[in-house]
Amino acid sequence: MSFDTDEETELILESLDEFVAREVEPIVEELGDVYTNPRKGRRENGRWTDELLEAREEIRRKSAEAGFYAMNLPEEAGGDGISPVTWYRAKKHLATHGGGLERYALAGPEGPKPLLLQAEGEQREKYLEPVVRGEKSTAFGQTEPGVGSDSPNMETTAEKSEAQRASERSGAAAERDGDEWVLNGRKQWITNAPYADFVQLFARTTPQEEAGRYGGITCFIVEEDEYELGSYNNAVGAVGSQAEIVLDGVRVPEDRVLGEVDEAFYAAMDFLSLGRLELGAEAIGYSEYLLEAATDYVTEREAFGEPIGNFQQVSTKIAEGKAKTYAADAAGLKLAWKMAQDERTVMDASILKWFATNVLWEVADAAVQVHGANGLAEENPYMDLVHQARILRIVEGTDEIQLNTIAKSMGITD
Repeated sequence: MSFDTDEETELILESLDEFVAREVEPIVEELGDVYTNPRKGRRENGRWTDELLEAREEIRRKSAEAGFYAMNLPEEAGGDGISPVTWYRAKKHLATHGGGLERYALAGPEGPKPLLLQAEGEQREKYLEPVVRGEKSTAFGQTEPGVGSDSPNMETTAEKSEAQRASERSGAAAERDGDEWVLNGRKQWITNAPYADFVQLFARTTPQEEAGRYGGITCFIVEEDEYELGSYNNAVGAVGSQAEIVLDGVRVPEDRVLGEVDEAFYAAMDFLSLGRLELGAEAIGYSEYLLEAATDYVTEREAFGEPIGNFQQVSTKIAEGKAKTYAADAAGLKLAWKMAQDERTVMDASILKWFATNVLWEVADAAVQVHGANGLAEENPYMDLVHQARILRIVEGTDEIQLNTIAKSMGITD
C-alpha cells in the first residue's frame, strides 16, 4: 500500500478543481442570496426553491457529462471503474471546498449506489442509466418512524392473503397480488425523498420467524407519482433534504423488484463499507477545510499586540485537530485499499465512520471557538459545518452502532 497520490488521481483532482471553478462557482454567484441565505432558498415547508433545485440538477448533469459524477461505478454501468482509493481521495478533495453546491459533482445519496447495479433489462435503461448520467435522482427508503438503527425490524410483512388483514393492523405491509405487490407503510428521514424520480424502497416480504432476522426483506423500485410525500423532516443543517414517504395500497409490478426477493438486506449490507468510506472522506475533507480557515485566521487576527495563534489555548486546538485529521485520513486510505483488495472491511469501515465524524465534530467546534463571534456569524460557513458534523455522526449508522460493530468484530460482544 502506498500513501502517494498516483498520476491518474492527481489529474482527476486537478480536473475537479477546474470543474468547480468553471461550472459551479458561476452558478453560486448567479444564485446570490438564494444560495447564501437559507430563508430565501427554502419554502415555508422547507422544500428547496426551484432555482436551487435547477442548480443542483445542472451541476449533476454537467459533472456526469465531464465523467466525474459516477466514475466509481464499473465501466459496463456507465462509470470509469476507478479504484476505491481514488474515489476516496476525490470525495475528500471535493469536501475541502467547504461543502457547498460542489458536493453534487460526485454522486451522493441521490445518485447511483452499488445496490442499483442489480438492475436488469429495462430496469437498467429506465432507472440505472439515467441516474448515472445525472438525468434522474433516487433515494434509499429504509428508515421508518419506529425503526432507525434496528432496520431489520421494519414494520413490513408479507403474508398470505388470509392473514393480510391482521398484518395491516401492525404497520407497513407488502402483499403479493398476482403479478403485483401491494405496499402499505411509512418511511421517514429519507434523504432526497422530496426530489427523487424513484425510491429504492425496502419492505418485509417474509416474516422473521421463517426467513430469519436479516432475510425476508425485498427492495422495490417505487416511482415518484406512486407514493405520497409526507411531512418534511427538517433537521438543522439539512432543511428540505429529507421527508416522509407514505405508501397506501401502492401497487408495484413484479418487474420492479430490485435484485432477489427476500435478499435485499443482505445485498445492502454488502455495500455498507462504501457509504461509510464516502462519509469518512467528506468528514476529513471538511476538517481540512476548517483547519486551513482557522490557521489563516489565527495567524492574522491580533489581540494583546500579537497574533492569537501565539497563545497556547488557541494553537493547541488547531494542532490537535490536525493530528486527529491526519490519523483519520490514514484510516480512510487503509479502508479504501482493503476494499480494492476485496478484503473484509466491516470493522475498518466502522472505525473510519466513527473516528472521522467525531474528529470533524471537534474540529468544527474548535473552528467556531477560535473565530469568536465571527464563528457564529451567518455569513461564515463554520456553524453550517458544525450542523453537518452532527448529522454525519447519525446517518449511515450512529456512533453507538459503529462502536457496537467494532466490539463485535473484536469478539467482545455477541
